[in-house]
Amino acid sequence: MAGPRPHAAAASPRGRGPAAVLTLALLLPAVGVSAQLPRTPLDCRRACVCASNIVSCPGANLASVPLALPPQTAVLDLSFNSLGRLRDDWTTVDLGRLHTLLLSHNELVFLSYEAFGHVTELRYLDLSSNGLRQLDEFIFEPLEHLEVLLLYNNRIAQIDHSAFSGLGSLRRLYLSHNQVARFPLELVKERSRLEALQLLDVSSNRIKVLPLHELQALPAWLKNGVYFHNLSLPCSCELYDVVAGWNLKELSSVTDFKSSHTCLLPGPQKERMPILDLDKAHLNCTEVTMTNEVAYLQQYLVLDCDTRQKDVTKSWVLPGNIPVSQANKSAEIRSDGGLQIGPLMVNDSGVYTCYATGDNMNETLHVTVVVFNSTVSGGLENLKTAYTTLVACIISVVMVFIYLFLTPCRCAFCPGQGLEKDKASDTPHSSTVSIPQAHRESRAEGGGFPYRQVAFLDPKDQLEQNGRLNPIHEEDEECKGFSGERKRSEAEAGGAPMVV
Repeated sequence: MAGPRPHAAAASPRGRGPAAVLTLALLLPAVGVSAQLPRTPLDCRRACVCASNIVSCPGANLASVPLALPPQTAVLDLSFNSLGRLRDDWTTVDLGRLHTLLLSHNELVFLSYEAFGHVTELRYLDLSSNGLRQLDEFIFEPLEHLEVLLLYNNRIAQIDHSAFSGLGSLRRLYLSHNQVARFPLELVKERSRLEALQLLDVSSNRIKVLPLHELQALPAWLKNGVYFHNLSLPCSCELYDVVAGWNLKELSSVTDFKSSHTCLLPGPQKERMPILDLDKAHLNCTEVTMTNEVAYLQQYLVLDCDTRQKDVTKSWVLPGNIPVSQANKSAEIRSDGGLQIGPLMVNDSGVYTCYATGDNMNETLHVTVVVFNSTVSGGLENLKTAYTTLVACIISVVMVFIYLFLTPCRCAFCPGQGLEKDKASDTPHSSTVSIPQAHRESRAEGGGFPYRQVAFLDPKDQLEQNGRLNPIHEEDEECKGFSGERKRSEAEAGGAPMVV
C-alpha cells in the first residue's frame, strides 16, 4: 500500500513557480504606467555632489528628480540621466535662488505647462539633446529673467507662435538640429520680436523658405546673430544678395560658416552649391558691392552707424578728420547714433567715419557721401525745358507746312476770278513777259504767238531788290473776297509764262 507523498504539497508550489514569475513579469509594466515609481531623496554621498549652493548629479542614472532639494540651490545639474518627464511637481519647494538648470542628454519627451512655476529666477536653461517634439503655447512664460535657452538636438517640429512669449530678457536661443520647418519670424520682427534677443540659431533644420526681405531689414547687430546655415534652401539671386551682403559687412552669422551656407540648384538632381559662388556660375547673379550715399544740394541726409553690437557708444568724424561738435551747425548726432547732415553743399562730399565702442569689441564704419552740384528739382526743370523745346520745334514745322500749302490762293487760281496786277507790271524793271489780250485771243482761236516781248531786269535794280522778282512798290494785288471785279494793267495780258 503506497504511503502518502510527503513532498506533494511542496511540489505543487514548486510546479506553479514559473507561471507565477511569468505573471508577475507581465504585470510590472502596467503597474509602472498606472503609478509613478517612488522618488528617491537627494543623496549627496553617492549619486550627487553637493557643494555650497551647487547640486551636481550628472550620469547618476536618475529616472526622476531627487526629493528634498536645498532651497538655496543656485545651480542644479541633472544632465546625462534618464529623466523622461518634467512635471509640475518635480520640486516640492520654491527654488527662488536657482539661476542655472541643466537637463541635457536625458530622455525628456514632455514638459508640463507649470514645470517652471517654482524656478522663476532662472537665467540659464539647457534642454538640449532630448526627445522633445513640440513646444506648446506659453510654455516658458514664467521665466521672465531667462537669458539663455538651449533646445538644440531635439526632435522639435512644431513651435507655437506664443511658445516664447514672456521671455523679455532672453538673449540667446538655440534651435539648431531639429525638425523645424518654419522660420520663427515673430522672434526678430520689428514689433513682435524679443527686445533683448541677440542670437537666434535655426541652422540644420528643415526650413526651405526664408523671409529674405524681412531679414534684410534687420539691424546689423541682430543680423550678426541670426544663423541659418545648412538648410535646404532653393538657390536664387535674392538669397545670394542677403548672404553676400552680410559677408561684406563681416557678420559672424555668415563669416563663421561660409562653407555651410549652401543652396539647392534647380533640377532633378538638387545639387548643392555654395551661395557665395552664385555670381560666378549657374545663376550668374550680379556681384554685391558696397554702395555710397548719393545726395543733391540743399538736401538733408541721415547716415546710419549700423554696428554688429547693440548698446555701444558711437561718435562721428567728418571729412578732413573733423570731430562733430555743437559748433558745426550742418551735422548733428541723433539719439540712435546716426548722423544727420544738411543742408548739403558740394564741399560736404567725402568719407564720414563712425567709431563704435563697446564692452567686448570696438568697430569702425566708413560711409562715403557724394553730393551732386544740382538740386533734386533741377533734373525735372531740365526735363521740362527739353519737352518745351521739342513742342516748339513741332509747332514751327507745322506752321511752315501751313504757310506752304494752306496760304490764301492767288488770283490765277481763284475760281471765277482773273489775275490782278499793278499797272506798272510791264515796266522795264519787270522780269515777266506780258502778252497782249489780242494775241491771247488769237492763240485761243488756234494760232500761236507771233512774237514774245521780253523785258530784262537791270543789274543795278536787281541788286536793289535783293533777289525779288517784282520791285518793292509793284507787288501783285490779292483777290477781293466778295467782289467779282478785278483790276489790271491795260498793257498787261496776265497769266503769261515766264521766260528764263
